[in-house]
Amino acid sequence: MCLIIMSIQNIKIFTSIQHGHKLYTNVILYLKFNIIKVIFMKKIIIDHRTSYEEKNNLSRLKYKILECPPCLTLYQAVCGHPDMLLHIIDNQRIIVHKDMPESFIENLKNLGLTVILSNSSLSSSYPFDIILNAVSISNLFIHYTDYTDKNLLDIVSKSKKLIKVKQGYTKCSTAIVSEKAAITSDVPIAKALYDQNIDVLLLPPGDIELPGLDYGFIGGTCGLIEENVLAFYGDLSCYAYGKDVLSFLKKHNVEPFFLRKGKLIDRGSIFTLD
Repeated sequence: MCLIIMSIQNIKIFTSIQHGHKLYTNVILYLKFNIIKVIFMKKIIIDHRTSYEEKNNLSRLKYKILECPPCLTLYQAVCGHPDMLLHIIDNQRIIVHKDMPESFIENLKNLGLTVILSNSSLSSSYPFDIILNAVSISNLFIHYTDYTDKNLLDIVSKSKKLIKVKQGYTKCSTAIVSEKAAITSDVPIAKALYDQNIDVLLLPPGDIELPGLDYGFIGGTCGLIEENVLAFYGDLSCYAYGKDVLSFLKKHNVEPFFLRKGKLIDRGSIFTLD
């Protein structure tokens, strides 16, 4: 009972940042999470430049925030994007770029994870910046496998089916909705997923902010924080194709959660550690 009372008290604070008819959805999700997360706190990996408002909304849901330190050899727009800097192999193993600061590696090890270093260093030039930017969904590993880091490829090839696409920014380009559903604006990725019986929502590119570049990718705007909850940097009501996304999420029984009001922004995928 005390957990429920604590959650209800905190809702008053949380609701001050919500808007319009979406209020009830976020309050219900918040109540649900605040009860559960007191006991089982998940960890969220995000770009260190994520706004205070976005981080605060994740913290209010009782997630522990891990801020991914930047790789200064990458260009500024993506230097802190988690999907450029690491890849979660499974619940026990994570691979990070070999020049990742030791303090962050120790934080991961303290969570009980086995941390593997990439064989290669990240480079500012394509395709040597995309060595870890792959999609793992169901039993599939999708990437421009000619340039996947050797250590990562050696590991996943033992347990997953390798699917080669020529879009190196594979994870940036792909929002994972479930083990059987994804969203992308990349036609070859969409075809590759569809051929493997993954339901795909193919959207036009654009209308996503990425400071320093013309536009960002849908995969970098979001991430699953629960099995059926997809968190977004921004609000789908401010996205040109938001209604299509909402319909697709509803089809797959996934709820959106908006970390702030405003246009979608690509900060790199949100990664969750159980």
